[in-house]
Amino acid sequence: MTMPVFVDSHVNLHSEKYEEGELETLIENAQQAGVAYMLTISDQLSSTQAISDIAKRYPFMWRSVGVHPHHAKDYNDLDTRTLLDLAEAEKVVGIGECGLDFHYEYSDREIQEQVFAKHIEASQKTRLPLIIHTREADDLMRKMLDEAYQREAFVPLLHCYTSGLELAKEALDMGGYVAFSGIITFKKAQDVCAIAQETPIERIIIETDCPYLAPVPMRGRRNEPAYLVHVAQKLAEIKGISTEEVARITTENFFRLFPQAIRNDEILAR
Repeated sequence: MTMPVFVDSHVNLHSEKYEEGELETLIENAQQAGVAYMLTISDQLSSTQAISDIAKRYPFMWRSVGVHPHHAKDYNDLDTRTLLDLAEAEKVVGIGECGLDFHYEYSDREIQEQVFAKHIEASQKTRLPLIIHTREADDLMRKMLDEAYQREAFVPLLHCYTSGLELAKEALDMGGYVAFSGIITFKKAQDVCAIAQETPIERIIIETDCPYLAPVPMRGRRNEPAYLVHVAQKLAEIKGISTEEVARITTENFFRLFPQAIRNDEILAR
């Protein structure tokens, strides 16, 4: 039987939680588990070079450019032109991770809103998907997305989704997608699982958000792309389909959402 092909749509391989020289082992583990493709995500512009260096090493990996809302305070003068220039670089297929986080509020809400608006504009101008982090900010997030979409269309991706159903529906109505992580395997994540059940499978992609949020049965460990299979298995259970079908559909969804990422199943790590 042919091994299912998975895409981990959100990895943070430049994280300091990974030791120097460990990347090859992480990649090997992932490929042995069937995780053939990855999107490595920008958290702040100071990480751009490190992320670029990682993505360039592997023909099955792409990257994004952007600023996580936790770091918005460090980029309160960010302009759209900066993001547009960065997005022209090799292997950039998305804008983000960006958005609003009113749970931790490591950055002031006003600054988060200002920085997020620049990312929306960059997504509109580049036609690259907008990779959104949103936590406890549903009302303002819906308002910002709706007002911006009325001005000019863009494709939102709600990453590692844990917010409400109405926001998810808003993104879907815009032609967007919802990504689910290992959180759907947690015992207290019934609400998230319910949204996964409501979301059409044709609009779902999967992720680890590694090194964070390791899924059951790996919970408590440092997460890595190889653990994506556990997310797929839980989504298969929620949807009442096989893990192989989840792999096929979510992989197709990823490449439809990120058309600049060219699929080639003949590519190997070495």
